[in-house]
Amino acid sequence: QVQLVESGGGLVQAGGSLRLSCAASGRTVSTYAMGWFRQAPGQEREFVARISSSGRTTRYADSVKGRFTISRDNAKNTAYLQMNSLKPEDTAVYYCAADRNPVPTTIAAAFDYWGQGTQVTVSS
Repeated sequence: QVQLVESGGGLVQAGGSLRLSCAASGRTVSTYAMGWFRQAPGQEREFVARISSSGRTTRYADSVKGRFTISRDNAKNTAYLQMNSLKPEDTAVYYCAADRNPVPTTIAAAFDYWGQGTQVTVSS
């Protein structure tokens, strides 16, 4: 079993930056793809970014391309999401997820393990 814990969320002004972390425990996630999703009030959970187990391949939602960067440190069993040039529409609860399947899906239901989420609020 894998436990994921997100941290790094908070309140930031538009144009600012935040770095989210996702610490895994229970077993190594070095062979899992990792992803970030977000969910705003009244909206469905949406894909933000995904990184392969090796870290060589990444994928982003169009809405965050050029502003967000996903990365991972397998030695620390941790994934990250660097968020720059934040906009009020980025406000949401951000979730980290792990996927045992190497096929690069962006569908939330395909991910096997989830964290509890961390709130990101961007003020205008």
